[in-house]
Amino acid sequence: MSMDLQRFHATYFEESREGLDAMEAGLLALEGGSLDPEVVNSVFRAAHSIKGGAATFGFDKMTALTHVLETLLDEIRSGKRALAASAVDAMLGSVDVLRALLAESEHGKPADPVAVAAVHARLGQELGGSGETKAAARVDAEPEGWDIAFSPAPSLFMSGNDPLRILRELEHLGPLDVAARLERLPAFAQLDPLEACIAWDLGLQAKVPRSAIDDVFAWVVDDCTLDIQPQPAVAAVAVATAAVAAAPAPAPATTGTAAAAPSAAAAEAESSIRVSVDKVDALINLVGELVITQAMLKQVSGGLDPGLSERLTAGLELLERNTRDLQEAVIGVRMLPVDAVFRRFPRLVRDLSARLGKQVRLRTIGEGTELDKGLIEKIADPLVHLVRNSIDHGLELPEARRAAGKDETGTITLAASHQGGHIVIEVADDGRGLNRGRILEKAAERGLAIPENPTDAQVWDLIFQAGFSTADQVTDLSGRGVGMDVVRSNIQALGGEVQLESGEGRGTRVVIRLPLTLAILDGMVVSTGGEILILPLNHVLEALQPEADDIRTVAGDGRVLRVRGEYLPLLSLSGHYGFQDPGTESLVVVVEGDGQKLALEVEELVGQQQVVVKNLERNYRRVPGISGATILGDGHVALIVDVGGLVRLRHQLPQAA
Repeated sequence: MSMDLQRFHATYFEESREGLDAMEAGLLALEGGSLDPEVVNSVFRAAHSIKGGAATFGFDKMTALTHVLETLLDEIRSGKRALAASAVDAMLGSVDVLRALLAESEHGKPADPVAVAAVHARLGQELGGSGETKAAARVDAEPEGWDIAFSPAPSLFMSGNDPLRILRELEHLGPLDVAARLERLPAFAQLDPLEACIAWDLGLQAKVPRSAIDDVFAWVVDDCTLDIQPQPAVAAVAVATAAVAAAPAPAPATTGTAAAAPSAAAAEAESSIRVSVDKVDALINLVGELVITQAMLKQVSGGLDPGLSERLTAGLELLERNTRDLQEAVIGVRMLPVDAVFRRFPRLVRDLSARLGKQVRLRTIGEGTELDKGLIEKIADPLVHLVRNSIDHGLELPEARRAAGKDETGTITLAASHQGGHIVIEVADDGRGLNRGRILEKAAERGLAIPENPTDAQVWDLIFQAGFSTADQVTDLSGRGVGMDVVRSNIQALGGEVQLESGEGRGTRVVIRLPLTLAILDGMVVSTGGEILILPLNHVLEALQPEADDIRTVAGDGRVLRVRGEYLPLLSLSGHYGFQDPGTESLVVVVEGDGQKLALEVEELVGQQQVVVKNLERNYRRVPGISGATILGDGHVALIVDVGGLVRLRHQLPQAA
């Protein structure tokens, strides 16, 4: 019977990417001086799983490379070979090539054959040509046969695996004696379709390595109880082989523990489930529609006689609470720890610091902070650029740090935290800091507009101008002037904002603020010029009714509003968006975006509600100062104000006197 294995490819590719990340993290830990044997074992297991899947699917290049890598790791973990720095470097190189080969298998993008051959050569050099001799010696010491106790858990069947296929694969290794254990099989009336009652005792009469058996069970090792032992007649010869087995074999189970073990395995297997992102997105979209429907019902009920609609109102309030709980639960499914991004940086820092001759320490804080999966995928590239910038431009060479009285090893800190409705990600270094005079000089050379007596914040903001760079030499790392402006535009496209802080000689800190999710937000509903607008609530500071004496006109800055001794730029929303003249806008909402406050004139505060964010650009062009749209309870479309965009637009446009 033939089986279409292509439907399992997506799962294999995803699990292999996770395995490669685990291998890289383990190898970096070993290079950092970790003495935990389990770290070596975890790297070995990851390589072994990738090899097993590659062999099953016919990805020969990956199979060949992971076989050599597995051999080297096997010798290291069994104590036959010391862990050398050159070996770690070679294995890290193999991780890079395996990623390329994985992309080749998944997307058809050919991996560089020179790089593949080079990493094979490096691994072979580490094995020193003695690998074949050692492998031959191990084969000579293999037992004449193996006894295997195999008890599948319910999760093995539910994941689509067939125990009979596993038995047929074992038969390819040699003659196989099969005995079914039926002592746990109940009467027909008591049969539970979700319980696995049959187990097998297998006798493989073949002189094969333990690793060959492990390969057969590689895909189901977490979904069964497995005991693999050399047959007693040759147990003494096989001691060395057992030491390098893919995983320590569990003690033989009694009848009672055999019944309990599959249940425990099933409970562990069913604690998580892989779900397509498209399915989660569809679910979030449906919850969004439910939020709109709930708002529609609430609006309609407001026009009914309160005496007649008391029960309806109570039901709608309960629906609103349940809808919010459901929305938070569904969005939680898409939330992933930011460590999914952070874990790529130890390798980046290691390679780049060695290349530049710098000593760098990476510190991460708040790796468990959760962020929407869509944001995680899009935030990675800006963070990579910021970290590279910190190493290349920010941190000094060891001798320069020593001369400045600093530790020769510079520190780069990656931190993540939740603050209100935002996630805040910081990239900081303790390097030389920004040179204010140099930035102003370069800005003047390029003819950029520079405020009179600029503050530090205004000077640092010049760095985000398109093409701005203070580098004297162009390298493949930096100095081409295509960096910080792209970082800011990418962050702003996600509804976020970037701030930069620096002190000369004390380092630089870049702060990124992002919304927790792009799907649903809490908004303040306002009306002006006959239109309804939504102000994201996490940007709103306060609402007030100003006195006429508090509004002034300042040459070059336009109108400003005095709020408790502080003068804030004053902007009419109806005038900015070109709505009809409302005659008077008597209320002001104070908002904050990009670290700056802005006073917005409106006619009326309608209320506060959850809104579902709809992307405007899919059906229309991008509108400056607008981040999206939503559908109100009465079916009308309301625009969502981009507060950060308004702040930036006000700085770009000349102000009316």
